[in-house]
Amino acid sequence: MVRLTSITTKGGDTGQTSLADGTRVAKFETRIVAQGSVDELNAAIGVAILSADDAAKAMLTRVQNDLFDLGSDITIPEPAKTEASLRVTDAHVSALEADIETVNARLDPLTSFVLPGGSPSAAYLHLARTIARRAERDVWALAADADINTLIGTYLNRLSDLLFVLGRDANDNGKADVLWVPGATS
Repeated sequence: MVRLTSITTKGGDTGQTSLADGTRVAKFETRIVAQGSVDELNAAIGVAILSADDAAKAMLTRVQNDLFDLGSDITIPEPAKTEASLRVTDAHVSALEADIETVNARLDPLTSFVLPGGSPSAAYLHLARTIARRAERDVWALAADADINTLIGTYLNRLSDLLFVLGRDANDNGKADVLWVPGATS
């Protein structure tokens, strides 16, 4: 169990922060940037949950918990990981893939690209999807600099897919999707 007795530590006042193993790093270091994007993604999913149906809420609440595990996986450098360290596993990825299949089975195949929007719920899900894509890019940038669990990137890739299909589902099972019309304003 986590117990936080003081929120203001002043430890970051000089532009540095601590990793989970106690190592001090700059707040702009790639590991911290990746963690920040995951944190932003989790907050965006929290907003999306506000207007989601019960099935989507259940999926997204599980994802929010997964993202805390994923964040731990990011912030503990590989040499400092122990058997007790939280890790993204194949099971996390498989759960997302099962959710994607379940939701996508209700949707008609696409005939065009989907513009982010439609219903408020879909718009929130599409916003979270774009943040997931950025978080994934930030994780792969970290992987170029450090040894990480590559399933983190895989998980974020699948999560963006889940958010996409949930966005379509929130648009009356895709029937109310706003479709891209190439050259519409030309």
